[in-house]
Formats: sequence, structure tokens, C-alpha cells
Amino acid sequence: MIIVSLNSILPHVVKTAKKAGAFIKKERETFNNSKVEVKGLNDLVSYVDKTAEEMIVNDLNEIIPGCGFIVEENSAAGKKEYNWIVDPLDGTTNFVHGIPCYAVSIALEHNNEIVLGVVYEITRNECFTAVKGRGAYLNNNPIKVSENKRLKDSLIATGFPIYNFSKLDGYMKALKHLMQNTHGVRRIGAAAPDLCYLACGRVDGFFEYNLSSWDVAAAALIVEEAGGTITDFKDGDNWLYGKEIIGSNGLIKDELNDVVIGNLM
Repeated sequence: MIIVSLNSILPHVVKTAKKAGAFIKKERETFNNSKVEVKGLNDLVSYVDKTAEEMIVNDLNEIIPGCGFIVEENSAAGKKEYNWIVDPLDGTTNFVHGIPCYAVSIALEHNNEIVLGVVYEITRNECFTAVKGRGAYLNNNPIKVSENKRLKDSLIATGFPIYNFSKLDGYMKALKHLMQNTHGVRRIGAAAPDLCYLACGRVDGFFEYNLSSWDVAAAALIVEEAGGTITDFKDGDNWLYGKEIIGSNGLIKDELNDVVIGNLM
């Protein structure tokens, strides 16, 4: 059995995320499209993602030896009692095109529950953190979700489908409704920062489908610890591995879920 003190390991996880972020930031200075590989339709990767992931996995193995890993670029594998869930570069397409907003995301799962999350947004040097039951923080300062009570007063974030278009018609209906009945919709291009922006009150809700666990694990905990809600498209809790997620400040949850679920399910 592995015994883990979450508060004691958090600074080391933050250091790991920032170390990988510094590497990514440095590589962006000389990066060009000839270094891009295509994993699938509109699904990009480069040596930057792969090297950053190897760096992170190596460091996390030092922090808690013997953990399992669920990682995007397959540099480590195997599920155990404790599992690191890692996206070394969330927002790869933004990175490739030189558009700000991309992040390192690291979560720790214990018996199917996320207990620690770190999201480091590289271009703004913003580090969002949470430990289960101990609140959410941005650069060590406590954060909370917004207090907007109505959908019509809210700003919503989303991610556009890029290769799975199976729910596109319903998605466009939801998008149309939200465009006409909120302060607007933002598509930033990286799910982990989207959710962290929800956690600190910059947006009031977020939804997207076809996301993987590494896209949402850390940031969803940060939202919950900041007082927000996370559900799937059935208003249930299968958001980590179910490839669909709705986040809110809690106050607009019913309205937002009605729009998303009513059109996408």
C-alpha cells in the first residue's frame, strides 16, 4: 500500500509542471510546422509533447514511486491504486500555431477519485492547484467560481469538435441558443484552462464532448474545490472517462445543463 501526504507532494507536482512548462515555452521560440506529426484528423503532436511527457513521468516517478500512469502520448502505462493522469501539452494546436493558451495538466487519482490537480497555463504563468477538500488556488491565492445566477448574465466557454462530428447537429443547436441567450461564448482551445477559468470566475460555464481523462482530470477537481459543479451529459458523474463534460458555477447548472443535455442527448 502506498501512503501519500497530498499537501506535502503538491509543491513537487507544481515544480514538475513548471519545469515542463519552461521547456515548452523555450521550444516555442524556435518551433516550426515541419516538426508536427498528425495522430489523426486535426489531432496534432510533436516532439515537444512527447519530451515534456517523458520529463513529467520521470519526475512523478520520483515523487511517488510505484504509481500507475494514464498519459496522452503513451510514454507510460498501467493503472494501479494511485494513478497520475497527465496531459503534457493541453492546447497543442494553439502551441503549433503560436496562439497563447496552452497548459501542462497533472492529476492524481486514488481509487477512481481525483485527489490532486495542477494546471500550469504557460503563456500567462498561471498555476492552478487543488487538493481534495482543501480549496482551489491560482498562484497560491484562493479562488472561487462566479456568483452569476442566470444564464443570460453568464459567459460560457466551449471546445469545438475537431474530428468526432457525431453530435455536431445538437452541438450547433446548443451553441446557437447560448449565443443568443448569454453574454457570449468563448472557444479558447484548451479544455484544462477553460475549466480553470471557470474555477476563478472568468467564465460561468463550460461544456465539450469527446474529451479524454487527461484533458479534464486536474481542472475538474479545481472547479469543484472552487465551489463549482461538474457533470456529464446525463447530469451524472461519468465525466472523467465518459468523454463529455459540463462545468458550471453551480448557480447556472440547471439552465446550462438543460441547454446542453436537451440538444446533445
